[in-house]
Amino acid sequence: MALWTSTALADTTVFAAASLRNALNEIREARIAQSGGRVIVSYAASSALARQIEKGAPADIFISADQTWMDYLAQRRLIIEKSRVNLLRNELVLIAPVSAKPSVIELKKGVQLGQLLGKDRMAMADPDHVPAGKYGKQALESLGLWPQVAGRLARGENVRTALNYVARAETPLGIVYRTDAAAEARVKVIAAFAADSHPPIVYPAALLAPGRNTDAAAFLAYLRSDAAAAIFRKHGFLTY
Repeated sequence: MALWTSTALADTTVFAAASLRNALNEIREARIAQSGGRVIVSYAASSALARQIEKGAPADIFISADQTWMDYLAQRRLIIEKSRVNLLRNELVLIAPVSAKPSVIELKKGVQLGQLLGKDRMAMADPDHVPAGKYGKQALESLGLWPQVAGRLARGENVRTALNYVARAETPLGIVYRTDAAAEARVKVIAAFAADSHPPIVYPAALLAPGRNTDAAAFLAYLRSDAAAAIFRKHGFLTY
């Protein structure tokens, strides 16, 4: 989980969903090389970041992995509503350690995920709070598979924690975003969830109130540029 203090902002501070780490780090470096200045990014679950912002964490931009936590801040008047944009989309996949069997399964009603798990657990971001976990639970429920795994979860504080459980072969299966799977050579995708098995995975971004940092507005605009979009797509995100 990202930590924060009450120190003064250093140029532009971004609070971003953990699944954005690889792509956003690259975009951050490209922006700094282009324009100078500093961009500081803290990564964690969207739920954790939203609550930190609510408690007064000093940040300029919030990028959530779902609409719910952006709405949470909007309802508390902690974002600049007119700056809010849908930035990215993603997909949900089932992963296993790269050396594991089977190599591919079909995600459908009746598939025996419990048998594939054996005596082990399913890695997921916390389905009670974290967007990736909530999407995963909704997808499993739509297929009637949730009862097989509900009591057998290895809950991660964010999606990258769940990814690491599988990468280290601590769990035989996990549910993450496709972009997370692409960022980790020690895992493989063995199935993809149908888009209609869960709500659309949308990443909204917004300036945080009071929005006095003009550099932050410029960086948010840069995130929507062709240059940034190319980097996001390289890492597997779908752009608007």
